[in-house]
Amino acid sequence: MKMAADEPQAKKPKLEPARLSENVLFGMGNPLLDICAVVDKDFLDKYGLKPNDQILAEEKHKELFEELVKKFKVEYHAGGSTQNSVKVAQWMIQAPYKAATFFGCIGKDKFGEILKKKTEEAHVDAHYYEQSEVPTGTCAACITSDNRSLVANLAAANCYKKEKHLDMEQNWKLVEKAKVYYIAGFFLTVSPESILKVASQASASNKIFSLNLSAPFISQFYKEPMMKVLPYVDILFGNEMTEDIKEIARKTQALPKVNLKRQRVVVFTQGKDDTIMATENEVRSFPVLISDQSEIVDTNGAGDAFVGGFLSQLVYDRPLTECIRAGHYAASVIIKRSGCTFPEKPDFH
Repeated sequence: MKMAADEPQAKKPKLEPARLSENVLFGMGNPLLDICAVVDKDFLDKYGLKPNDQILAEEKHKELFEELVKKFKVEYHAGGSTQNSVKVAQWMIQAPYKAATFFGCIGKDKFGEILKKKTEEAHVDAHYYEQSEVPTGTCAACITSDNRSLVANLAAANCYKKEKHLDMEQNWKLVEKAKVYYIAGFFLTVSPESILKVASQASASNKIFSLNLSAPFISQFYKEPMMKVLPYVDILFGNEMTEDIKEIARKTQALPKVNLKRQRVVVFTQGKDDTIMATENEVRSFPVLISDQSEIVDTNGAGDAFVGGFLSQLVYDRPLTECIRAGHYAASVIIKRSGCTFPEKPDFH
């Protein structure tokens, strides 16, 4: 199955399609414009932020985003968990551009325009639902030495409407074109009915639907919508579970499933510890690529990058072990850079 990239493709055309089609990977989630800046301790204190934390913006953070832009030198990136993964997958795939599609909701505003430009630069085929009531979602990444304090304001990302976007004929055609689907659990808080529509479409046409457990609060507070989607999930991602991680992986793998042509695969990452994969027959662990601690700049986004790397091989129908290897590679690149960013080309063979 595995061929060297420079081997002539003509020998076994059946094994390795030389080229993917556009829109082969579909992602849907909360698009955020990441606004990154190196700040001082006074700025953190003013808004009651901890140096290494991830929170949702509250009323007291209202002025934070404007002040960040006015006071510090900022960098903008297309962000949000699913969008990060899709961006990394597109980077790993390289050609064709627009192999990855992304749906989500933004505002008709300055930040929305910047976000569209940044997603285009990443060669992702983003089709946003644009509305003017609520501003584009943002995530302030306030950097102090090697810590990042993240403040996310979902804003427009919370306003995705299935009937005004997903159900539109030209958009739904893009969904049908895909072979692999990926949605982060965060989107369960926004539009569970959209997730169900995509999941059941994937299942009915025997395509791969993958979901991420994302964060503990999702399974705690959004258990009901999650349990509705779970029977459709072919690949379930999660991170940093409890000590019985193998047992949890085994049990989750065995939960009821709609499409029995595909056995569920469960993949749990654990930061610097082994990645665990449960299939119908076994539970295996895979050591991550060890990075020199001094090279690590920012571990945020490592989980999103792992998923992106994984998906980049899954669209080629490569073995699961290759998908995990690509996931580890992508995560190892991202943690050496600030934010979920990457060099021009991957060095993955």
